[in-house]
Amino acid sequence: MTARFACDPTKTRGRLYPEEESEFRSCFQRDRDRIIHASAFRRLKHKTQVFIEHEGDYFRTRLTHSIEVGQVARTIAKTLGLDLELTEAVALAHDLGHPPFGHTGEDALDALMQPYGGFDHNAQAIRIVTSLERHYADFDGLNLSWETLEGLAKHNGPVGDPVPYALSDYNLRHDLELHTHASAEAQVAALADDVAYNHHDLHDGLRAELFSTDELAELPIVSDCFAEVDRLYPDLNYYRRRHEALRRFFGVLVSDVITVTRANLAGLDPQTPEDIRAAGRMMVQFSPGLWSDLKVIRTFLFHRMYRAPDVVEMRAQVTHVINELFPLFMSDPTMLPKQWRKDVAEIRSETELARIVADYIAGMTDRFALQEHARLTGADLISARS
Repeated sequence: MTARFACDPTKTRGRLYPEEESEFRSCFQRDRDRIIHASAFRRLKHKTQVFIEHEGDYFRTRLTHSIEVGQVARTIAKTLGLDLELTEAVALAHDLGHPPFGHTGEDALDALMQPYGGFDHNAQAIRIVTSLERHYADFDGLNLSWETLEGLAKHNGPVGDPVPYALSDYNLRHDLELHTHASAEAQVAALADDVAYNHHDLHDGLRAELFSTDELAELPIVSDCFAEVDRLYPDLNYYRRRHEALRRFFGVLVSDVITVTRANLAGLDPQTPEDIRAAGRMMVQFSPGLWSDLKVIRTFLFHRMYRAPDVVEMRAQVTHVINELFPLFMSDPTMLPKQWRKDVAEIRSETELARIVADYIAGMTDRFALQEHARLTGADLISARS
């Protein structure tokens, strides 16, 4: 049953460039399909979460992460009576703006872009779907519906000042009401992101042997999951035991979001999607107790995984890659591919050149950034590391 406060595709606020509606797909389903077919979505296959893309085939990439986020988001949205296609569209597109090398690459690119307005991956996702994807005859970008763009811009809450340049540029043409909260569908996508990475970072950390199963079993929430598995399957082997425990951890997070969100919605009693946007707070949340436990888990992961010696070493190396590529292209834009040099020919300032260079670097996969760095500088960091 569809909730009264769910976004209705028949009442969409439309697209920047009007199009004829499909006979058999809703506007939100078309948005989701366009995202899946986008070049930027395919490139997520070779963009990292924590580990650099070449370090192993079993670790999550941005693509597998996005698929997991979409799966969690659909589960929660269906339970709450929300629009599944809009929820999935936001979930699948939420990481499109990430540069190579995860948050390390974003930090490096943001530092380099500070004189030119900075770099923000959420705003970059908007730039990709409204400008940089150039495949359609009638418009640049994917021409997504207002609700999907709003979800990408505001899934983590209202956008405060200063608004990142990539987002402010588009917002001048198509007001996304950045001062309000997003739809319930977008909020679900945001919490699904938290559920997915809190689960799979523990799994990837185990596989990388950055911590042991015994250490994991001492963490809040996870300890109860291991206890239940041991009670039900006392002779379970090592790999199945930890999988069963993490599977239950996953379920605890999803159940908590659904329970808390239902209570929040019952208290607000929203009648329309606008009631959700005007609520003044997020409706889709974890409980305070579980959120507190997740902070303990995130602290554990920060010290044992995100700042593990091997990870820190690679962070330094890939930061060096970004720090060398950016000034190379700034000083000699002819090094950019032919299709990018067409944009350079139309620029009027150094800031516009910097944004083109940032767009190009942000679109690189891990492997391509390393290959380009080796080609342009002669320094093969991966061969040197191995």
